[in-house]
Amino acid sequence: MATVLKRRFLDNTDILAAMGIVGIVVMMVVPLPASLLDILITLNISGSVLTLMLAVFAEDPLEFSALPSLLLIMTLFRLSLNISTTRLVLLDGYAGQVIQQFAQFVIRGNMVVGFIVFAILVIVQFIVITKGAERVSEVAARFTLDAMPGKQMSIDADLNAGMINEQQARDRRKAIQQEADFYGAMDGSTKFVKGDAIAAIIILFINIVGGFISGVAMQGMPLLEALQKYTMLTIGDGLVSQIPALLISTATGLVVTRAASDKNLGEDLSKQLFRNPKAMFITAGVLILLAFLGLPKLPMFIVAAALLGAGVLLQKSSKVSVVEETEAARESEIEASKKPENVLSLLQIDHMELELGYALIALVDVQQGGDLLDRIVLIRRQIASELGFIVPVIRVRDNMNLQPNQYVIKIRGSEIATGELLADHYMAMSSGFDDDSIPGTPTKEPAFGLDAKWINAKYREQAELNGWMVVDAPTVLATHITEVIKRQAWEILDRQDVKTLIDHVKEQAPSVVEELIPEILSLGQVQKVLSNLLRERVSIRDMVSILETLADQAQVTKDLDRLTEHVRQALARQILQPLVGKDKVLSVITLDPQIEQQILDSIQQSDYGTYLALDPKMLQVLVQGLTREVEKVVLKGLTPIVVCAPLVRINLKRVTERQLPQLMVLSYNELVQGVQVQAVGMVGMNHAS
Repeated sequence: MATVLKRRFLDNTDILAAMGIVGIVVMMVVPLPASLLDILITLNISGSVLTLMLAVFAEDPLEFSALPSLLLIMTLFRLSLNISTTRLVLLDGYAGQVIQQFAQFVIRGNMVVGFIVFAILVIVQFIVITKGAERVSEVAARFTLDAMPGKQMSIDADLNAGMINEQQARDRRKAIQQEADFYGAMDGSTKFVKGDAIAAIIILFINIVGGFISGVAMQGMPLLEALQKYTMLTIGDGLVSQIPALLISTATGLVVTRAASDKNLGEDLSKQLFRNPKAMFITAGVLILLAFLGLPKLPMFIVAAALLGAGVLLQKSSKVSVVEETEAARESEIEASKKPENVLSLLQIDHMELELGYALIALVDVQQGGDLLDRIVLIRRQIASELGFIVPVIRVRDNMNLQPNQYVIKIRGSEIATGELLADHYMAMSSGFDDDSIPGTPTKEPAFGLDAKWINAKYREQAELNGWMVVDAPTVLATHITEVIKRQAWEILDRQDVKTLIDHVKEQAPSVVEELIPEILSLGQVQKVLSNLLRERVSIRDMVSILETLADQAQVTKDLDRLTEHVRQALARQILQPLVGKDKVLSVITLDPQIEQQILDSIQQSDYGTYLALDPKMLQVLVQGLTREVEKVVLKGLTPIVVCAPLVRINLKRVTERQLPQLMVLSYNELVQGVQVQAVGMVGMNHAS
């Protein structure tokens, strides 16, 4: 029965909250009996104490995220009670037993003392607690909002470095947003508490003056009797209102000042105030000295003795805890030595790694101005936009075995690229002619192999004026990483990455995924097709078109090379877009029909796909001819492109990608309408001579 009632209560808390807020507003208009006011005043006091206790025991400000709204509701509730009690005081000269007894208990019949106590209470709340909490909330909100970009970048850097996963990054971002919202709301809600303190002062004088006029003019009371009666009621009313307000203000200050702690207030105070016995001994000595100088000896000696005793106990417990920790550490080492070693973590290989020599560590150290981790985040976004797949986390670590200025890029534990950087220099890339006027250390740009120099920062402007392209060391490394990813994207992409991409497509176009996988093609077969596309830097961002084409063509053939060609034809406009200019002219190199036929006749089928079994001499003729034509095209400032039959295309690309990696190979089926093809060269049999 209790469980059912609890569940019904929790299910209807929104309705109860709405009814409570409406009831608070109604209290301002509808007269309430004194007995009901006694209950509501008691509820106000208990709610304030509960709020203060929750603030004391909260370990994180976000644990009490409802505090800003609660402050508004409690302030509105107190003002409603003030209006209701003022109505009863002025009409009946009586506002319930709580106010009556509270006034008699606190001020003990002395109006002057009661007025002074109330004034001090209001001053303490308004000037000390409320103003302090308001200022702390304002500063906390400002600094929290200013720190948001840095915290977001830190999360991206940790994610990129592999220290956290995607879910943890999302949780951290959500916590940062909630923290900013909380402190912003607290900054505004403290204004309600400040206004409540001001209203209490105004209501005090209204009640005294109004009550005096009501007692003398309407009830015919003597002047002194009316003044005494209504002053006592007013002070009692003010006390039962301001003491809860003081508790709420204190709770507000506690919450907004505990941003730097992860424990509750009691644990923090006990650990930080009583952790050093020397401080207690010195304090006790000061008290004893003051006692001998003439201050009351009994209280000084009592407190000093208590501090000395606490210091001795704390000193003994510290020694015992050190011994216990040492023994525990020794026992854990013994137990660990007896257990079998867990070597599973040593088997994991990262997708990508960036190892840095010690002289390059500053590039990733934010405190030294390093922004390489932020650049890597941007690289991952750029690759996702250009090639359509998510680059796995790139782990960045130092390697003392490298040269100080050396870095190494690895994929699946194998070194793919390396280079050297001078972190405090700029790289100036050649403008096409020798220029010895700028001193520097000759080098090669690592991504594209261009001639370059490492120059001092003071020569940067001169180099730029001379037509050199000047970039800093982090940009050189970021460019190299980007090119490595683009070049090796087909190798980086694994089945888990493909599963992630397909799951994303399934949210938008579930029918095409359900039709293709796993009924027609397996996840591994789809991965091979996507790898074939990435190998030639064809973007797989349009996954819907790719999967639809595979679903159609895989009904006819399961040959992955043929399926890749069909997908390329479906993506023909995307492939040609960066190759044609505004005039829609595509300059290409063609093959002699005789050579093309020999290539067709040499295509062999195997369990691993097709391959080109071409005669070595013929292959040499082909590569030499293509090399000559490519050189001519490049001298004209054009992109080297070869056009051939669809069955020839993929095999021709594979045999030329080592010697001519910059050569684009297209099939006739990829030449869409609207593009004018212009032959600028042809590879024939005469290139053999």
